[in-house]
Amino acid sequence: MLGPVSSKIKSISKLKYDEIPFEHWGLTATQTRRITEQKDHSMRDKRMTLKEAVTRYIKDGINLGVGGFVNTRVPASIIHEIIRKGTRNLTLSLQSNSICLEWLAGAMLLDPDRVSIKRVELAWWGYELIGIAPLWRYLVTNRIVETDDYTNYGMSVRFKAGAMGIPFIPVRDHGGSDMELVNRGKMIECPFTGENIYLLPSCNPDVGIVHTTAADMYGNARIFGALCTCPEISMASAYTIMTTEKIISSDTIRRYPNLTEIPYVAVDAVIEQPFGSYPGACYGYYWFDMDHLRMFRGLCDDFSKTGKKDGLKKYFDEYIFGCETYDDFLEKVAGHKKLRHLREMDGGQPIYTM
Repeated sequence: MLGPVSSKIKSISKLKYDEIPFEHWGLTATQTRRITEQKDHSMRDKRMTLKEAVTRYIKDGINLGVGGFVNTRVPASIIHEIIRKGTRNLTLSLQSNSICLEWLAGAMLLDPDRVSIKRVELAWWGYELIGIAPLWRYLVTNRIVETDDYTNYGMSVRFKAGAMGIPFIPVRDHGGSDMELVNRGKMIECPFTGENIYLLPSCNPDVGIVHTTAADMYGNARIFGALCTCPEISMASAYTIMTTEKIISSDTIRRYPNLTEIPYVAVDAVIEQPFGSYPGACYGYYWFDMDHLRMFRGLCDDFSKTGKKDGLKKYFDEYIFGCETYDDFLEKVAGHKKLRHLREMDGGQPIYTM
């Protein structure tokens, strides 16, 4: 156990949620709307570098909404730069994710004065096919972070409520099960039918981070394959940083407006970053790098069992702090041949960027 880390962040008992006055772990829907109303809504060029975007929008103590689903179209390049910059007392809000969160957790366990996570509201944190997330289990069993646990549907509709600007949303799941003990939703009597209905609070991150298939310089974005709640996270957040595989012309966006999943008004920074979800997958571009995912998970598993930091430290020193840009990371960890192989493994899934 890492005592010095554990002592920095306290946990709360899930069985006492009803005794704790509700506190938004981020912004309220009303606060978010007030911020977004004051923005410049003109069609302006929002292209910038990853370093510029992270420096401008990522601050200590924010609620960070993380897009993607497990290993699919995750905002890995943004997380990479966030760790390089450093940020503390994060609240993470997400549906399901893997390497992005384990990178953040690993950075915290190595140096909590540089990167730290205070709270997490989520549905799932793990790798699916190759196993659970060792660092997440370590954080929970050692009560290093506060947690708020929902179903995948529950977190999705929380972001939907945030995107709609409403403070809560009624659902039929969660209620009548142990899920009532591990999140801050409330069971009420429906004022119209008299039936029990479970209410989930909206989720409005200070900053949402997403990766998309293609976007124009204003932030209008196309997503092919599963949407992974990225449109809802973008619309629910006060600010959104978007990386994209390819920047396309606004004329192309206008030619097929029905393909736009995220509108420009929800986006504050656009960064063209090919392979921006690596080592995860991006439909239409590349498959998962299972070898790298297994390798990193193995380092995390070794730490969780032994408490030894050597393997993790070497990884972070070489692949994160030893890389000035994400392209440097891609070249060092994969190289042209490996990336080409991952493109071939995707199988040419159909996307449209013309």
